[in-house]
Amino acid sequence: MLIYVDIDKTICYYKNDDIKKTMDYSKALPYSKRIEKINTLFEEGHKIVYWTARGTVTQKLWFNATYAQLIGWGCKFHE
Repeated sequence: MLIYVDIDKTICYYKNDDIKKTMDYSKALPYSKRIEKINTLFEEGHKIVYWTARGTVTQKLWFNATYAQLIGWGCKFHE
């Protein structure tokens, strides 16, 4: 099965919901249990694709920072 997973407020959160004001995604904190569940789906053979709208408002490229977060949080994924 192909599974798309949104990033913000799905596998991570922000203290005091400051993301609305700052648009600084580098302050994201992981939901470890949710990531573990998605990693289990990966291990079961499902294709995991992380999906985000980061940067659509500010036009800032968040790919490298987001990729580093996913790796740092231990996320298993295909795309």
